[in-house]
Amino acid sequence: MRKLVGMKIGLVFLVLLVQTAVFSQVKNERLVQLSGVVISSDSLQEMPYAAIYNRSVKRGTIADMYGFFSLVVQPGDTLLFRYVGHKPSSYIVPDTLKDDRYSIIHMMELDSAAYNEVIIYPWPSKEAFAQAFIEMNPYDDALLRAQRQLSGQNLAALASKVSSDASISYGNVMNQQNTRLYTMGQSPVNNLMNPFAWASFLQKWRAGELRRQ
Repeated sequence: MRKLVGMKIGLVFLVLLVQTAVFSQVKNERLVQLSGVVISSDSLQEMPYAAIYNRSVKRGTIADMYGFFSLVVQPGDTLLFRYVGHKPSSYIVPDTLKDDRYSIIHMMELDSAAYNEVIIYPWPSKEAFAQAFIEMNPYDDALLRAQRQLSGQNLAALASKVSSDASISYGNVMNQQNTRLYTMGQSPVNNLMNPFAWASFLQKWRAGELRRQ
């Protein structure tokens, strides 16, 4: 009889222990939708594309261009935040949350670490720099180069290589029609003052279309 009572007590204790373990596991596996914004602590500006990593489950996400992020977590998870130029920081999801949704504003501190100065040169190697230094014209400064590139000859050469697009051609045709209607019944307009006629003449002349067959 005593042995039977002991078995019943042990069975009840085992059932209670299993229920407690199951309840604790369900409680720990409760999921929370965590949303928030990552901002800088000094300027309060949003930090686009900040990296958020959940160290507890080995998963992460990236904030959008406005610093907003959203991910599923569990109470007690540890989140790591990283952003270029700022110190890495962490956040622990509270284990006292009652709702399945939670929002935060996470601030990151600016990293004041000083880096050595880096000077970028346009030459890929020391040999290329030496060659460019030897061939350099000391009297060819930026002003002279700009004046030479903006000369009438260079601008005319560039203009001859640029073809008219659809909008310019359409505007040219409409202007010709308007001029034709405006001068209807009058003396025709002298094309010597027409810049489009001169441009067409120069293009045909350079292309050799005006040569005699």
